[in-house]
Amino acid sequence: MKKLIFTITAALMLTSAVFAQKGVDKQTEKITESTGTNDNTNVSRSWNWGKDKTKVRERLANPYKLASRRDMLVENVMNVLKEMRMVIDETASRPTDGVIITQPYVFAKGAVISKNELNRYAILPNSKSVWRSGRFSLRIDIESLDGIQNNVSVTAKVDGKSETGIVSEWTSLQTSGAAEEEFLIKLVEMVTGKMIDDPKN
Repeated sequence: MKKLIFTITAALMLTSAVFAQKGVDKQTEKITESTGTNDNTNVSRSWNWGKDKTKVRERLANPYKLASRRDMLVENVMNVLKEMRMVIDETASRPTDGVIITQPYVFAKGAVISKNELNRYAILPNSKSVWRSGRFSLRIDIESLDGIQNNVSVTAKVDGKSETGIVSEWTSLQTSGAAEEEFLIKLVEMVTGKMIDDPKN
């Protein structure tokens, strides 16, 4: 009888020891928490890979308001055009009235680069034409609001030279606004002395 009681007691002790091993090991729990492999870890969390870090700047207003005397502004416009290697059309321009028009500036030559460059400055129509060259001219209007404030508006006329078989001709294209934006950026930076795309501004 004593042997039977001893056997049952030993069996119960072994069983409780086995069940005790199925409990939570606090040391293991701490390790898994620190490595992030715990089942309680929120696996659905999302990672931020720099979203909203790079902001795309909106284009400048056109017309753009600038604080400057009109005669000084006209001089700055001419300096920017000179820097851009654009020639002023003396016969069409009226600087004293705040109207400056340039001669066409050829920005692309050759079939290899012309289409890509034209895509930047114009909205190309769907056609089978081979583009051989691209040019644009600018019209800058300075409207005085008061003694110091002026509205500067820029209009680009973009042309593409296309080739369809035998005929090669210049075609007027719809501007994309890129030529106007490039000029305005340079003018604003020259007048204000501040870089447009400087993150501090």
